[in-house]
Amino acid sequence: MTRSFVAELKRKTVSAAEAAAVVKSGDWLDYGFGLGQPDLFDQALAARIQELEGVKVRGCLALRPRAAVEADPEAHHLEYFSWYFSAVERRMHDRGLCHHIPMNFGEAPDYYRRFLEVDVAVLKTTPLDSHGFFNFGGAVTYEKALTEKARTVIVETDESMPYVYGVENGVHIDDVDYVIDGGRGSLPTLLNPPAGPTEQKVAELIAPHIEDGACLQVGIGAMPNAVCELLVNSPVKDLGVHTEMFVDSLMKLYQAGKVTGAHKSLDRFQMTYCFAAGSQELYEFLHRNPACFAGPVDYTNLPHRIMQNERAVSICNAAQIDLTGQVCAESAGLRQISGTGGQLQFIRGAYASRGGKAFLCMSAVYERNGRRESRIVPRLSDSNIVTTPRSDVMYVVTEYGLTNLKGKSVPERARALIDLAAPDFREELTRTARAYGLLSRSCF
Repeated sequence: MTRSFVAELKRKTVSAAEAAAVVKSGDWLDYGFGLGQPDLFDQALAARIQELEGVKVRGCLALRPRAAVEADPEAHHLEYFSWYFSAVERRMHDRGLCHHIPMNFGEAPDYYRRFLEVDVAVLKTTPLDSHGFFNFGGAVTYEKALTEKARTVIVETDESMPYVYGVENGVHIDDVDYVIDGGRGSLPTLLNPPAGPTEQKVAELIAPHIEDGACLQVGIGAMPNAVCELLVNSPVKDLGVHTEMFVDSLMKLYQAGKVTGAHKSLDRFQMTYCFAAGSQELYEFLHRNPACFAGPVDYTNLPHRIMQNERAVSICNAAQIDLTGQVCAESAGLRQISGTGGQLQFIRGAYASRGGKAFLCMSAVYERNGRRESRIVPRLSDSNIVTTPRSDVMYVVTEYGLTNLKGKSVPERARALIDLAAPDFREELTRTARAYGLLSRSCF
């Protein structure tokens, strides 16, 4: 006999205000990840935040302003913490309303299971399915581990959330304390800016290194996505996808017939990911699509899993690299920009894969306060965070070329990276590199 969940769902369904009333002063709340962050609950908590003291909220990649944070602009009642900053959280951080929690993204479920306290978890999910599960949709990441650890679990359902297939992708009603019926809302979208000449040039340098049967990971940003757009019209075939973030460019690559997953070892014939952010079309594409496999981030991001697929290719962004190969991809001095995310783990996993390749791409220059600055520098700027150690860096790409740092000495690295800098910075970089002893007299 099939079990009915109607009575239990009715008993556990409450208003957003009733759910927010569960929160007590001093509680650790967790808003989960990206598309899985609640909106109705957040607004209800904002309405009573002045009654509370010492509330702490964890989140990650918030795609909308957090009402509870905005209702307490002096942070007298609530502190917000994020594993990886979105543009929203970056602006909050600049106002002193958000703090960063460093981590390698693939370790997040273990952090929750081993170390963290969670009084209340509040997650946006799909409505209840016929088997009694609330599906995590485009925010699988670490949500299962979070619901296991939380003392109180609240779900806010949204009919617009895509229902995804995979593992650890939902929570059963037996493990849920309260349900907020959110009806059909609208999911936030995250669109990459169009590729300009610099992004196109970088993509043109990377694309020839992607072989038939390669398994792709694509990070956030115009450059990695420009590579996918270039591959749509290339002769490459039978690509696979094993990534943390599923984006529109991967959908388009699949729709163009370039992705089959036929050569994958893990989840053969399926595109593997742990979260999605993009257009409404992307969310509709993911909904009940058996070509897509959503798993937790320790399934997608740990190097020993990534390496199981041959010819794994990781394409990520960098903000700054020094002449020894140290990479910053997450900060501007003491200002946190994003986070380590999955960069280091995918670089390690791709390198360990048979025939694998890891690319770090960047524009050679950027503008700051009306001045052109080089992203290739003699040493990282003061307080810049090392996201990827120099010993892990493989390919570095700018619009001026591509080089592989693996096996290169410090002088060889310095010379190769200077050649990737904008021409008008090369003389100064060479002079400083000599002063620091980074270039040998022979200068290779």
